[in-house]
Order: sequence, then C-alpha cells, then structure tokens
Amino acid sequence: MPRRPECLGSFESTYLPEHGIDVSESTQHDEGCRHASEQLRAVTDRLDWAWQDPPATGLVPPIRRDARVKEPDVSALPHQPDLVVLSHLRWEWVWQRPQHLVSRWAKLRAAAGARTWFVEEPEAGDVTTPELRHDEIDGIHRVWLVVPTPPGQPKALGFDADDTEEYGTMVADLLAEAGSPRQPDVLLYTPMALDIALELSPGRLMYDVMDDLGSFLKAPQGLQLRQRRLLAEADVVFTGGRSLHAGVSQHRTTRCHLFPSGVETSHYATSRSLREQHDRKVAGYVGVIDERIDLELVAALAAALPEWTIRIVGPVAKIEESDLPQAANLEYHGMTAYGELPRVMAGFDVALMPFALNEATRSISPTKTLEYLAAGLPVVSTRVADVVTDYSGVVHFADDAAEFAAACQEVVEHSRAERDRRLRPIQERQEWDYIASSMAALMVEDATGPAVIDLTVRGEVTA
Repeated sequence: MPRRPECLGSFESTYLPEHGIDVSESTQHDEGCRHASEQLRAVTDRLDWAWQDPPATGLVPPIRRDARVKEPDVSALPHQPDLVVLSHLRWEWVWQRPQHLVSRWAKLRAAAGARTWFVEEPEAGDVTTPELRHDEIDGIHRVWLVVPTPPGQPKALGFDADDTEEYGTMVADLLAEAGSPRQPDVLLYTPMALDIALELSPGRLMYDVMDDLGSFLKAPQGLQLRQRRLLAEADVVFTGGRSLHAGVSQHRTTRCHLFPSGVETSHYATSRSLREQHDRKVAGYVGVIDERIDLELVAALAAALPEWTIRIVGPVAKIEESDLPQAANLEYHGMTAYGELPRVMAGFDVALMPFALNEATRSISPTKTLEYLAAGLPVVSTRVADVVTDYSGVVHFADDAAEFAAACQEVVEHSRAERDRRLRPIQERQEWDYIASSMAALMVEDATGPAVIDLTVRGEVTA
C-alpha cells in the first residue's frame, strides 16, 4: 500500500470516544461526542498546571451512550502481514499498555500466520561493534540493538543514540532473513523511532500515543518535531486517554481513535480471595516511581498516618533513589512481576495515586485506576484530569497529605459491594481483550474498507 500523508486541517473526525470508532466518512455525525471533546479541550486549555481546581461549571460531564459493545469479531479479517512494534519501553519491564495490547495482537496475527516483532531501544553492552539480538518471549519476537558502552553513559539508550544509525537496516535484514513478507505493518510508541519505521517500508504506519512523552523528564531533543511528522504521516493514530486525545486532535483530524487503557479484570480479581487480616493498615502504590510521583506528598502522608504502613511497589526511573523520602512506616519493595501484582495488592487496604500535578501528568490516564478497583480496593488520588472525568463516582480525590490521610481513614470503611456496583458499567467496556480486538479491526480498515463492528445495545452506560 503506498505511503501518503494525512491531510491536516479543520476538525472533521467524529468518533465514539468510549470505543474508538471513527465515523468521519459516515453520513451520520455524533454531535454530542464532538461537543464533549471540545468541552474537554476547553477545560484542559484553561487549567492552571501549578494546579488550581477548576470551577464546577468548568468540569467536563461524563459522556453518556446507549450501547454496551460486544467484542468485535476479528476472525474474519483478511490475511495480515507481520507486525513490527517500535517501543521506548522494554518488554520485560513494567507490564503496561504496550504489553497488554501487543501480546493480544500477536495472538491474532499468529492465527493468520503472521508474526509480531517488538523492537526496543538500544542498550550499551560489552561489544566492539553494534550487534542485533533477538529472542522469542510471550508469543512475540523481541529485538534489541547492543552498542559499545559509551564512556559515562547509562546502559539504557534512546533510538537516537550514537552507533545506532544502522538499526533500521539491521531490523529490515532480520525480517527478510526470517522470510517475513515485505511492507510489514509498523506501529510506534515513540516518535523517536520514526526513522527506523520508514527504513522498513511499512505497508501501514500506525501510532499509539500512550503518553505525552515530550513533557517527561529528560525528553530527547527532536521528539516534538518527529511527533508532528508522525501524526501527519501515520495511516491511523490511537490515543490512550481523553486529555491526550484532545491535544492530538488539534494536529490530526482523521483516523484518530480514542482508546483509554483497560484492565484484565480476571487477573486482578484474584486479589480479593488472597486478602488476609494484618495488624497495621496499609496504603499502597504500584507503578513506576519517577517525576510524576509527588514525593513530598508521600513523605507527608507517612508522617500524617504513623499507625499505617505506606508501601511503594515499583521501579525507580529518571530520578535518583536518594531522592526517595524515608520514614519508619514507609516501605519500598522495588519492581514486581505482573503475575505477582494481585498478591501485592491483597496486602493493601487502600490504593494510592499520589501523582504530582505538573506538565508530566497533564495528559496521563493511569492504567492502575482500573487495576486497583478490579482488585477490590478503594482508591485515593490527586485530581488528575482524566481520572476526575472518568472515575469521579468511584475514586476519592484529595489535594494534600491531610486530605489523603483523612480519605484513607474514611474509604477503608466503605462498602466494596457499592463500589463494585458503580464500577461495573465502566469496567465492562474497558477490558483489554475488547480494546485490542477493536484496535486490530481499525488497523486493517484502510486496506479492506470499514471493519464491521457489532454495536449491539444491551443497556445504558454512564462513564
């Protein structure tokens, strides 16, 4: 399929934001969804990111729709080429959106006789010349480039690092040697891999925008320029949250689909049966510890709840471990495998989302919200925009350590049955299986015409 840039211009695309269904070329336009998107954009544009609560009149109302959508039937999709995913996150690191989606796409592709390749950022190692390595894990072919260790540089490198100029050519040669058909589908999680993607002569170029990477600490130079180019040239773009979508849709007006991150409910639900009584209450956080976490809030919360344990579980990234606050009741447990997370959460009484309200969290849509709730835990969070919009009925919001402490003491007594009742309509449309199959159907839409997706009405859903 020939490469062609997308047209950029006025807002032309209308979509069902809960399910990422683009109906921009249909004769029927959902003005309600368009209005809600413009409301959200207006709110995020006005917010003061030193953070002041928006007035009640400025909050975005929940989006209502009259469909509980069945998982699309992708068994009838045509033969598909190999899929190459270019990611800034390593497969064996924290299990996040890329792993959830790519592992499911790999199964769909394998059923059609195609393979899935997961290409990671380069790393420094004990080699004299760049060396391409690959192995097979979890149904995907993992690929990474090892380059000579630069003096004083970390082991983990970016796609723009020295000695990586031939990375794209080496990956293309690997695919050819493996007998992969030409013009694979290529999906990116970072614009910094765009040059490699184009080296592969993709049949379809896709971009899943899971974070506003340009706002992160130590963001690479050139990221914003590559982002604009990728948004223009991609055949299809997905976004992982409402605020992200509002920003992206200012630059990309067609074939741009909103798919907030989901949850594997059955995995986390096992936490409920593992829960046991313990002497001290535990308020816990699971996830990456980086500039998005309000460390001062964590320290003050530990001081405000001396009779509780504050348990932080996850790897430290982009900040120094010496920056982590210390207290007698504050524990750090390091990175934990995805399979162990239900057991870890079984030891919590309250789940925390102590996010700083800064540029790096302006557009986040935390996956852990649904994971905590699926595990049966009450959740206390700072006022992250997407969490406020999507989960006001089930998440408790607090602004400082005193409010966090009071909220922990309050929500631990709340009824889990009532919380589950409020969660159910949100959870039913946010399963990873449904999200992955819906996105897979949209990936082939350009080549085969609109994918047929069953929108069977089974009852009203309120986000």
